[in-house]
Amino acid sequence: MPRKRVHIHVDGAVQGVGFRPFVYRVAHDLGLGGWVCNNSTGVDVEFEGEEDAVELGLRRLRSEHPPHADISGVSVAHCDPLGGEGFVIRSSDDTGGTTSVLPDLATCEDCRREVFDSQDRRYRYPFTNCTNCGPRFSIIQEIPYDRATTTMRGFDMCAACQAEYDDPLDRRFHAQPNACAACGPKLYWRDAVGAVLAERDAALRAAEEAIGEGDVVAVKGLGGFHLVVDATSETAVGNLRQRKKRGKKPFAVMCPSLDMVREVCEVSGVEAEALLGSGSPIVLLERRSDAPQGLLARAVAPDNPRIGVMLPYTPLHHLLLADLGRPVVVTSANRASEPICTDGAEAVQRLHRIADWFLDHDRPIARPVEDSVVQVVLGAPQVLRYARGYAPQVVANQVVAKQALANQPVTTVDSSEVVLAAGGHLKSAVALARDGEVILGPHVGDLDTVEALEAFEALFDDLAELQGVAPSVVAHDMHPDYQSTRVAQESGAETYAVQHHHAHVAAVIAEHDIDGEVLGVSWDGTGYGGDGTVWGGEFLRASRSDFERVAHLYPFRLPGGEAAAREPRRSALGVLSEAFDELPLDRVSSLRAAFDSIELDTLAAMLLRSLRCVETTSAGRLFDAVASLLGLCQHNDFEAEAAMMLQFEAESVAEGPVFDAPLEGESIDWRPTIRRMVDALDAGESPAALARGFHLTLARAVVDVARRHDLQRVVLGGGCFQNRLLLTETASRLQDAGFDVYWPQRIPAGDGGLAVGQAIVATSRNT
Repeated sequence: MPRKRVHIHVDGAVQGVGFRPFVYRVAHDLGLGGWVCNNSTGVDVEFEGEEDAVELGLRRLRSEHPPHADISGVSVAHCDPLGGEGFVIRSSDDTGGTTSVLPDLATCEDCRREVFDSQDRRYRYPFTNCTNCGPRFSIIQEIPYDRATTTMRGFDMCAACQAEYDDPLDRRFHAQPNACAACGPKLYWRDAVGAVLAERDAALRAAEEAIGEGDVVAVKGLGGFHLVVDATSETAVGNLRQRKKRGKKPFAVMCPSLDMVREVCEVSGVEAEALLGSGSPIVLLERRSDAPQGLLARAVAPDNPRIGVMLPYTPLHHLLLADLGRPVVVTSANRASEPICTDGAEAVQRLHRIADWFLDHDRPIARPVEDSVVQVVLGAPQVLRYARGYAPQVVANQVVAKQALANQPVTTVDSSEVVLAAGGHLKSAVALARDGEVILGPHVGDLDTVEALEAFEALFDDLAELQGVAPSVVAHDMHPDYQSTRVAQESGAETYAVQHHHAHVAAVIAEHDIDGEVLGVSWDGTGYGGDGTVWGGEFLRASRSDFERVAHLYPFRLPGGEAAAREPRRSALGVLSEAFDELPLDRVSSLRAAFDSIELDTLAAMLLRSLRCVETTSAGRLFDAVASLLGLCQHNDFEAEAAMMLQFEAESVAEGPVFDAPLEGESIDWRPTIRRMVDALDAGESPAALARGFHLTLARAVVDVARRHDLQRVVLGGGCFQNRLLLTETASRLQDAGFDVYWPQRIPAGDGGLAVGQAIVATSRNT
């Protein structure tokens, strides 16, 4: 049989996942000669051998690749046979270009088993990993992904680890973070001033003892420090809440096992898959009404029917939780609006008034990475915070496959252009568009402090540098006062401003690979509109490149402007002033009780004269107003608290009245709804039924707008569609009415996904 030689180039997330050893094993099985090599654009392979064996090798490369590899393209070129024998793994080629960087991966079952096997040489070693798991994004400093380009370069492998690394048939063949207790990172137990009191397993035992006694311990994990306390102790959780000035905002909890999670929460099959997946995110779960007393302190999530739960995702967490045998609170080690701490000395300096002790380690963290957050809605996971285990990955396409829409023109873009998108001010994240794809970086947070802004600026530069490219265009929000806008404008590159709500819609368009126009329903708190007002309840006829505002919620005024985001009672006054000729405060006792007489007179006068009032169409502020009217929340202790309380109240009952919210011209007129709700409150109607009725009314109003426009596809975007009830009711009613409905799943619905939409719009601007 004639010999054949092919050169294969593989694009995608193919470094750090055991792809080269996989190729080696395929070649070894089939008796093929040649080589495999990482380079800065992916992986190159040459196969030489009998023609049938080479063809089989190509098929196996595509169909049997490692589970965490994500192949975006394979190109094959035929070459003259060289007659060589044997197959080798070559050292990486750094001739330039880009490749995908893999996220950090949760501990695989093989490594977990070794950590708990007393006969294994990695018994109780908290930094155990292999090609199928372990740190990636948090340790890589540049590509190609080799040990010398990670923060592990300072740890020389011992003979045993080196032998694993060099053996193509070993699970740790070319596992860049490979290490053991003899040669790898180790733990340190520090007191409140940073003095080292113990090392290695003794440090871990000391941390477990301190947590068991109710102390607050700062634990350095994969992407930064967490504050950890005993989640069964009201005293310990309350102490952490007080020290961190946390108010009522829920804490996340880590449980030792899925079985224990099931004792505390209801867990569906899809939710279990999310918990156990390689991303290992925090998953929002419903509390069990019959959960054992004392298994979880009430202070973990006061007045909240849902708990954010995750499972151990590093060997350190597996050991800690197995030894403790109980759930622990695991929350970011930072002060309000600051980024998570990544360095031991920094943690001692910034957290000395919060943490009693520090469980540190000496593996440097290249960049801070928060925990991802997911909920399951309509039977599928929806990412709310995109970070560890997910970022950075390709989340959207710039170019639509022609077979997707055979009867419509297909948008094409210049895929050689590199666009960096700066996102927004809240829940900030950066995205990079290049080579026909969009990569979303990890969640940074709100840009309200110097420390947060510094972290954002570092990521802004880092994402492009890590991909080995320089942006030709930087996209940003239209709001002139966003810190992200300032960073974009000072970048030195050409800039392109994208309207906030168009970006929300464009992100969903790209995630679902839609071409052509859609009806975009973009609802959130606030966004800079194109008419000098604050938008937030928008209906857009939109494509990737353009939009037209076709409808919106009826506008109302917010006395004091941005103060209303913190005080739902102000939004309630603004809404009542539009719905009634005179404020009916005698009929809404809960709202009247929320003000003293001076405050009330001042705000009423502001509304009467339109002084220091901001006009808005914000859906988020309308939700706040209804929560206030129903007596659920008058002051937001944390962002979106009032809207969450309204959702939870609505979900506590099965039915509610549907009110009138007619479509008048381009406005959904919610004023009849508010008047009816005030009447119902006055008559003693249940706040829960009214809360549910409000959600149902808005869902029906969306369908009314969709029926007026000749667009088959409806896209739901913006932070309001993190509301599980609103999303479920709106999507279901639209589908029942015959529309094709799309909503955010992999990309956050809120401002955490804004950069993806900005990148898509900026890249499509010339089409």
